[in-house]
Amino acid sequence: MAELNTQLGVNYARGFKSAGIYCGIKKPGLLDLALIVSETEASVAGVFTTNKACAAPVRWSKQVIANGTARAIIANSGNANCLTGEQGERDAQRMAELVAKRLGCTPTQVVVASTGVIGVPLPMNAVETGIAHLFERLSDGDDRTTADAILTTDSASKRASLTVETPAGAVRIGAIAKGAGMIAPKMATMLAFITTDAQISPADLQECLTRVVEQTFNSITVDGDTSTNDMVVALANGASGVALTGDALQAFETGLYTVCEYLAKRIVKDGEGASRIFEVRVTGATDTAAARQMARTIAESLLVKTAIHGGDPNWGRIIAAAGRAGVPIDVNRARLFLQGVLVFENGRPTEYDERALIEQMQTDEVQIALELHDGDGAARFWSSDLTAEYVKINAHYRT
Repeated sequence: MAELNTQLGVNYARGFKSAGIYCGIKKPGLLDLALIVSETEASVAGVFTTNKACAAPVRWSKQVIANGTARAIIANSGNANCLTGEQGERDAQRMAELVAKRLGCTPTQVVVASTGVIGVPLPMNAVETGIAHLFERLSDGDDRTTADAILTTDSASKRASLTVETPAGAVRIGAIAKGAGMIAPKMATMLAFITTDAQISPADLQECLTRVVEQTFNSITVDGDTSTNDMVVALANGASGVALTGDALQAFETGLYTVCEYLAKRIVKDGEGASRIFEVRVTGATDTAAARQMARTIAESLLVKTAIHGGDPNWGRIIAAAGRAGVPIDVNRARLFLQGVLVFENGRPTEYDERALIEQMQTDEVQIALELHDGDGAARFWSSDLTAEYVKINAHYRT
C-alpha cells in the first residue's frame, strides 16, 4: 500500500472533479459551497447521524443512498438547513435539482449536505447562483477549495488519499472531511466525502463503509454532542476498471480504513480549543459492545478530559469513569496504563514515578490502556482535552 497523501483528497480518484467557492452564506472571503462530481454513474453508500432531529439534507440524502447510485455531492457550510420546516425540505431538494439538471441525471442521484447554524433558512438565491459558478470551476486538480468550502469552526482543511494495491489491480481512494465541534460517536458537526475509482457494488461498498466508520468516525468524541447533520458518503465510479470482490475487496477495505482513521484523528486534533488528543484502548471486556461503551465513557468524561489538558496522571478519574459505564468491570482484575506506565493493578495503585509520568504526559497525544481480563472484547476511542477555549468558542457561536 502506498504512503498516505494528505495534500490531495476527492480529486485523487480517477473520474472525479470538484470545486469550492464563496457564494454568500458565510462572511465574505470564507468559502461556503462545494461540489463533487463523478464523470459517470457511481455506486454510493452512506452512514448518517442518529440524531432524531436530523436536518433536511440528511433525509434527502438517505433516499439517494437507498437508490444505490449517484453522480454528485453538493454541500454548503455556514447554514445547517436544520429545523427549517417545509421550506428546508424544498431547499434541499432544489439544490439536488439544480445540480442534476446540469449533469443530466435525476435529482435522486445527487447527495445534499449542509453544516452550520441551526434554524436559519438557506439564502437560496445565493446558493442557486453559486451552483452555476461551481460548474464553471470544476477541476480534477488541486481540491483544497473543495475541502475548505465545507469547514465551519475547523482550523484547517482535512484531506487524505491513497493508492491501494489489490489482487485485482490498483485502485485509488480520496477523501475530505470537516469537524471540530459537536462531535460524538453516533455518526460523529462532521462531514466526510470519499471517492474511489474502484468498481464495487453498492451493497459491498455500504458494508465496507459501515464497518470502517464504526471503527473510525464513530470512535471519536470531542464534546459528547451528536450533530443533526453528520454524514459520511462514499462514491465508487469504477474508472480504474478494477472490479473488487473477495481478497481484493478486503484489501480495499483496509485502505479505506487507513484514510478514514487519519481523517477521524485529524477531526479530534482539530477539536474546538483542543491542545492535545488522547486514545482510550479497552481490552479484555466481556464483548466488543461493552468495550466500546467503556472506552466511550472514559473518552467523554469531562474530568478525564480536563486532567489530560493539565497533563495530570489522575488515574482515579479513569477508573471511576469505567465503573459508571454500565458494563461489567472487576477492578481487582483490571490493569490501567498511562503512556505505557502501569498505574493501577489488583484494585490499588502501583508504585511509579509520578513526576516522570507527568513529564511523559506533556505531549500532543496521550495513551490510556485499560485491561479488564473478562473476555475478548476490545475497542478504542480518540478524544480531545477540554480547555477554556472550547467554552469561549461555543459561548459565542452565533454572537
